[in-house]
Amino acid sequence: MDFQHTEDRRMLADTLNRFIAEQYGFDVRDRIARSQEGFSRDMWQRFCELGIIGAFFDESMGGFGGDGFDVSVVFEALGRGLVVEPFLDALIVGRALAHAGNERQRERVASMIDGTAIAAFAHDEPGSHYELARVNTRATRHGEGWKLSGAKGVVQQGAHADVLLVSARTSGGEFDEAGISLFIVPRDAQGVKVRGHRKIDGGRVAEISLDDVILDADALVGKEGEGYATLTHAIGYGLVALASEAVGAMDVAKDHTLEYLRTRKQFGVPIGAFQALQHRMADVLLEIEQARSAAINAAAAVGGSGVARERALSAAKYSVGRIGALVAEESIQMHGGIGMTWELPLSHYAKRLVMIDHQLGDEDHHLARYIALGRAAS
Repeated sequence: MDFQHTEDRRMLADTLNRFIAEQYGFDVRDRIARSQEGFSRDMWQRFCELGIIGAFFDESMGGFGGDGFDVSVVFEALGRGLVVEPFLDALIVGRALAHAGNERQRERVASMIDGTAIAAFAHDEPGSHYELARVNTRATRHGEGWKLSGAKGVVQQGAHADVLLVSARTSGGEFDEAGISLFIVPRDAQGVKVRGHRKIDGGRVAEISLDDVILDADALVGKEGEGYATLTHAIGYGLVALASEAVGAMDVAKDHTLEYLRTRKQFGVPIGAFQALQHRMADVLLEIEQARSAAINAAAAVGGSGVARERALSAAKYSVGRIGALVAEESIQMHGGIGMTWELPLSHYAKRLVMIDHQLGDEDHHLARYIALGRAAS
């Protein structure tokens, strides 16, 4: 396997890293994350003008990338900067529309690429416990269109999105893969109620209730009852994104900790001279490289299909969940009490690493999924 990025990807990474370093410093990020909206529309537009979202899609969708490694280089840079703008939902919703949408729905991707439209992914439900097929929101026929009723939780930037990609059950039981359908729902549609709140790691999410929301026939994405395959496809790219974002955040936490070990003195010498701390830091460095390898493997596999793809994705998500918590804990402990303070960026990286574990399935969920996939294939 060739681990070297293409020249175009290196240029994209250099451009994005430079922009974040110069325009999205920690003070700027902290102000944006604590704002009423939880992200900056102006900053979002500037990111889009760099062509960042275009990297998620191939030329047929108006982009210039679309490969797993294109997604990876972007999100690793976003992780280094703790960027709170809604890139993950743009990726997942866009990939779903590109995979199964009709011509009109696929045209929405262009407005997402240029930043004129913000989309949110509304799939998780209270009590779903990360199970992809566990959907209780119902969609029933209403004339030539549809009527949706149900609830969705922890929708990233749900209060400020223009449209929602909503999963709903059109047939089958609560855990059935067959019978799940996807719908494009305008956030301001009658019957859509949104309650936003802050996230512990910055930005905002929303709880969304759907009370007899009436939709036209063309709101359905793909074929009725066949949305599970589209969810699996799109969320796979989301897992690559989160794994890569975690690696970027780990690298920064590592760098901050190494710098602290070199400069903080005790008994007249830098604390990094103490063998106990050297051993702990060496373990952290090795674990981060393990996470990086898992993320690379996921990026290479996401364009495929079948058990091999899904196991690589779950392996990566499990790895960054476990290792992210380790890096957060060790970095803070080696900093001592100052590591917990709001003013120190490290504490925010630690929170983000912990919260990444809880997006699109935590380490326990993906370990169980990895094992189950292996047993099913044997």
